[in-house]
Amino acid sequence: MREGIDACQYLGHAGVMATTSPPGTLPVLAGEFDRDAPAGLAGAISACCTPLARAPLSAADAETLAAVLKAIAVPARLRLLSMIYARDGGEACVCELTEPLGLTQPTVSHHLKILVEAGLISRDKRGVWAYYRPVPGALNALAAVFGPVA
Repeated sequence: MREGIDACQYLGHAGVMATTSPPGTLPVLAGEFDRDAPAGLAGAISACCTPLARAPLSAADAETLAAVLKAIAVPARLRLLSMIYARDGGEACVCELTEPLGLTQPTVSHHLKILVEAGLISRDKRGVWAYYRPVPGALNALAAVFGPVA
């Protein structure tokens, strides 16, 4: 590797190309670039660079990431996400989420639907109520897009 440049910069000089993420997943997740790293650099790529700095996002990856960011850009949705992820038992009924937010049930259901569509929570219908639980790894995947992955 050349002196004065880090492993991420080296990839640009070495001609290593990024791959795109499968549809419906968050773009440029940890590990994609280590696959193609030259010998001796495996692990260094994920450790030194934010995924957004490794390579430009494809149009499809940018759309997917923007949809997730748009979903969490509303304060009520951030609160819902926090309440669901912090809940004992790992799930929450929509009936338990309306009062703490001070919103009506239809409004809360709308916000929850958007979080489900973004892939951050999942929905399980039981009788007349819907129960929501975290999608394993979803927040970690989102965090990995913006920061170096250890």
